[in-house]
Order: sequence, then structure tokens, then C-alpha cells
Amino acid sequence: MARQMEEVQKEEHRTRSELLREAWRQYFESRYAVYTPTKTELAAIRKGRSAFKRGEFVPLGRLHHELDAARNQTRKKGARKAS
Repeated sequence: MARQMEEVQKEEHRTRSELLREAWRQYFESRYAVYTPTKTELAAIRKGRSAFKRGEFVPLGRLHHELDAARNQTRKKGARKAS
């Protein structure tokens, strides 16, 4: 591979660094494609960011507490039905 790289460097008048950067860029693009959101998704993102700036959000700790409470209620109801 080293010989092939030297040949390409001479043929294309490029540095090893340029060739390696291009190779890595192509590797990452093929393996980890960048997702481009749709117009609808972008609108939803903008809407969510605006709501966040206005303080319209639930802190993570509160969300966890509410989810735990909802799970506990479901378990209690299920336990009564099973008896």
C-alpha cells in the first residue's frame, strides 16, 4: 500500500496527508452517513428550541420521577387484577 500511495502521490501531485484525509473522509461517509433532516423535522427542531428558550420544558429529574410514579401505578393496578 505504501508503494501504491507513493505512485498516486506522484501521479496526482498530492501529499500523503491529502490522500490520507480523503481516504478517511470517504471511509467515514460510507460507514457513518450524515443524516439530513426533512423540512418537517427541521421545523419541529426549531419549534422545540423556541419552547426551550421560553422555559417550556421538564427537567430530567422531574421526568424520571413522573415516569417512575406512572410505572408504580401500573404495577399496583396489575397486581390487584391478578389477585
